[in-house]
Amino acid sequence: MSVFFAVVAVALFMVLGLLVDGGGALNAGNRATSLAQEAARTAGQQLDPAQAIEGTAITIDPQAAQAAAQDYLAAAHVEGDVQITGGGTTLTVTVHTTYKTLFAPLVGKPTINVTGSATAHLQTHAGG
Repeated sequence: MSVFFAVVAVALFMVLGLLVDGGGALNAGNRATSLAQEAARTAGQQLDPAQAIEGTAITIDPQAAQAAAQDYLAAAHVEGDVQITGGGTTLTVTVHTTYKTLFAPLVGKPTINVTGSATAHLQTHAGG
């Protein structure tokens, strides 16, 4: 009977570890996505003033957008990438971070890498 309880206790401990670390990794992924969304919004506000004032185009200033997104991510203590496409009307922010596991180090997995991504499209007219 004691062997049975030992096996059941180990199994329950493993399930508990999966729930805690799996949930923690999901939360870390959600946080990474949220940070990517906010960084994309911040970067999307960095318009190229010369083209906007002239009325030739409404596009993102690439250097200002990159800097704004990187500043936002640095303030959140995460790393990420910013890509500007579509002629300066679309930008994508990808955040890379890790979740420090609580139970998984017992089986050799001290961290779980998570990624979050968000894309912002610059709207140039109503209903865009």
